[in-house]
Amino acid sequence: MPDRPEVTAVEIARLAGVGRAAVSNWRRRHPDFPRPVGGTDSSPAFALTDVESWLRAQGKIAELPLLERVWRLVETLRDPAGHPAAPLVRAGSVLLLHHRAPERWSALADQPDTRLATGLPRALADTARTVLGPEGAADLRQPGLLGSTELDLARLLVELAAKAGPAAAFEQLLTRYAEANTRQLSPTPPEAAELLAAVAGVPATVLDPATGLGALLLALPATTDRYGQDADPVTAGLALLRIALHAPAADPAPLPVDVRPGDALRADAYTGHTFDAVLCQPPYNERDWGHEELQFDRRWPGGLVPPRGESELAWVLHCLAHTRPGGLAALLLPPTVAARRAGRRVRAELLRSGALRAVVALPAGVAPPYGVPLHLWVLRAPRPGDDFRQVLMLDAASASPTSAEAAEGGRDKVRWPELRRTVLDAWRAFDLAAREGLPLPQDRPGRHRTVAAIDLLDDETDLSPARHVPPAAPLGGAAGFSHLSGRLTELLDGLADPGALLPEPTGEAGTGPGGPGGGGAVVTLGELVRSGLLEVHSSGTGAPSRPADADPSGTPVLTDQDLVTGSAPGAVLDRSAAGAEALPLTRPGDVLVPALGGGTARVVGPDGPPAGAALGRQLHLLRPDPAALDPDFLAGHLRSTAAARRAASHASTTTRLDIRRVELPRLPITEQRRLGAAFARLAAFDATLQRAAALGRTLTQAVTDALAAGTAEPPQAP
Repeated sequence: MPDRPEVTAVEIARLAGVGRAAVSNWRRRHPDFPRPVGGTDSSPAFALTDVESWLRAQGKIAELPLLERVWRLVETLRDPAGHPAAPLVRAGSVLLLHHRAPERWSALADQPDTRLATGLPRALADTARTVLGPEGAADLRQPGLLGSTELDLARLLVELAAKAGPAAAFEQLLTRYAEANTRQLSPTPPEAAELLAAVAGVPATVLDPATGLGALLLALPATTDRYGQDADPVTAGLALLRIALHAPAADPAPLPVDVRPGDALRADAYTGHTFDAVLCQPPYNERDWGHEELQFDRRWPGGLVPPRGESELAWVLHCLAHTRPGGLAALLLPPTVAARRAGRRVRAELLRSGALRAVVALPAGVAPPYGVPLHLWVLRAPRPGDDFRQVLMLDAASASPTSAEAAEGGRDKVRWPELRRTVLDAWRAFDLAAREGLPLPQDRPGRHRTVAAIDLLDDETDLSPARHVPPAAPLGGAAGFSHLSGRLTELLDGLADPGALLPEPTGEAGTGPGGPGGGGAVVTLGELVRSGLLEVHSSGTGAPSRPADADPSGTPVLTDQDLVTGSAPGAVLDRSAAGAEALPLTRPGDVLVPALGGGTARVVGPDGPPAGAALGRQLHLLRPDPAALDPDFLAGHLRSTAAARRAASHASTTTRLDIRRVELPRLPITEQRRLGAAFARLAAFDATLQRAAALGRTLTQAVTDALAAGTAEPPQAP
């Protein structure tokens, strides 16, 4: 284990905001560039302190970002023979001390290192016992005497917590860990966790038998008693810390949370216990889940053992066994579970018993694996005498990305507000009718259908919603087509004459007023910030949010995807989260830019993003002094190909815009406004063109469906 943090060339590029090729050039051109201290010839490692000193001396960074410094110390504490996430448990424990007992940390911080090294472990253990109880504290396995690196890490963690809040600081570290260990850890996204929690309602007790980092338990109300289990003891400890850090600091009582280590299928920690609800995203495609040793387990109804290749169905039965009669179980499962022939008998038993209540087809990108359109299964543990045998088949694919969007990254393209409304409206209406004996909701072609369980029991017992939900009736009739055609014509007629948008030729490349040759003088956005003419706010993980339908009057949260698509914010600010009130809100004249990618920049105003919105994840907010810097002029240059190319960092597979390196020509404000007006006209033209293209695709699809269904005749040939 190295005695000081080391970084690779890719990590050096990330620190300096450049591409990896730039680091290679520095090594060749600068004899004083730090020498490798480890790694291999093809992937050398360098001492972080040496690299930081060299970058600062060269003026390439002013200071290593605080989060990066913390992460490097966490990496240093990793034992190659131990669990890679163990240092995060120590880090989370320090943040918990700062969160729940800041006065105790303050008293320790003033002590010499020798006394801090002995006093801090005791303070960490005491705080953990107070917040999590004796069993929860024991699961965290606090270290004894601390070394100098651990003391340095503790001080930096408190500094990071003071800036971002303890919960946000821990979330940043977990994100870095998940990015570096994607094969070991694929946490459930908060949006998916909130959807499952909303399906469950407000239960008094909830179990998640495959807790992971605790996303599902974290999405539940604070009043709910939460129980969990994870096969990895360290991950179980991280989940406990995560939930504790999000809990209010003023609550003196231990948290109603119990997360135990152990394999839930082989070593069930809650044998004989039932809960109001069970939520789970189990591991998928496990061959060695305990099929042989669990042949006679009492969790299998009627001795029906799940086949060896159906580990997901074993998790379904496990969850159902821990659900009290009338309680709810909800699981995220791969779509193959609904149709594989090996699982037909288990699926049939779930139908015959009346346990299975709904199968929801979700869009790709909802949760890992992001390229697979998962299913949401909802079950109710049968009550004696309950003869309800109907299943809601819901196809929520309309909230999925198009094929083109999926190719660009479906995870960021899911329309969560629409998906949430689609699922919850249909499920709640169906569930209320089932529980109260009311008439079932009418089927909606293309969206959902209620199917009698007996109609699903055949040789396949295929529960895929696409097999049972009839397609939506194509938009037909002259009135419908005429309406779409009229709207499209209006948009096309409203487009500016493209010829009026063409610029006057300058005769020589780069000599126009907006180009680098227009007077030769340029200024970076970083220089404008230092001179006080521009403010830059970067959101990172973004404002804490929740779905807009939870509080329609709340402060909207604008995400990077909202900005790219031009759509209205679909979430509102979660004001209960730490630091939420201190976040900057958008004002008219602000310029918003996504941190990832390039080519998009919008000015806050009547025709752009709304004022009074909080920043979601991965956004830059630029606030120019309008007397010296025109917002439309700034936004136009940020949309240019040159800006994205010159200021982009390619240290990973994602292009990241280093906003402070963007260059602008030095122009008088009158010239800026003249160019800004031209940029604004181009932006309006592009927005109208995108709306016309979307409407054109809708009209084309409607006519195609009508012709295919035989409800319309092709037009007469000219």
